[in-house]
Amino acid sequence: MKNMQSVLLITLLLLINPIFAEKPFAENYCHDPDYICVKIKSHDSWSNLFPNPEIRDMIRRINRMNTSLKPGLTIAIPKNIDRLTIYDVSPFPRYIESTGEKTIYVSQSKLAWAAYDTEGELVWWGPISSGMSRCPGVIGGCKTPTGSFRIVRKQDIECISTAFPRRADGNNGGAEMPYCMHFFMGFALHGSDIVPGYPASHGCVRLFTEDARWLNEEFVETAEEGSAGTRVVIDEPAY
Repeated sequence: MKNMQSVLLITLLLLINPIFAEKPFAENYCHDPDYICVKIKSHDSWSNLFPNPEIRDMIRRINRMNTSLKPGLTIAIPKNIDRLTIYDVSPFPRYIESTGEKTIYVSQSKLAWAAYDTEGELVWWGPISSGMSRCPGVIGGCKTPTGSFRIVRKQDIECISTAFPRRADGNNGGAEMPYCMHFFMGFALHGSDIVPGYPASHGCVRLFTEDARWLNEEFVETAEEGSAGTRVVIDEPAY
């Protein structure tokens, strides 16, 4: 029982404390002359700082986060935000050499994903949070698999993991994974309300829930739908 309590405590600490995480992604912009970095103050929120919903969405994507703002947090803001589009601030090129099939690229170093159509044009992109670099107390570790995969199955908003989190007693599963798209064993792309601007998952690739829904319903195909499964390419993390 004590062993189990210790594992649960460590897991909880990992979820709420970024001590094991990389620095917030926003800090990558702080020496870029096209950006300003600001410290969040008490009572600041996404909605009162950025009342325009389109600009608010863009700032969230630039900072790779959808979690609540907390005092002392640094966020990055482009100086000419009013003149930019979501594609202007994309970490991916607008066009790539066509592979002849739709592909989702997941960059753990950029903490972002990109969806390219059959012609090699960027359709949409968004933030991710992938597996943590250190995950003590979690059976099997928390690294996200890297390489080329295919989406083998997908589910709707009710998706629940049967594999994660992994527990010492073998009673695994239970994590909510809305609009999950499995690409390897129990690993999936899925929506989450906790995309904090650094790697924080137990191995899956967390997306903004609205992005996961769009991919799931509008972009991704599986073998059950008569395709080979939409291709997913995941790179190595920066850590």
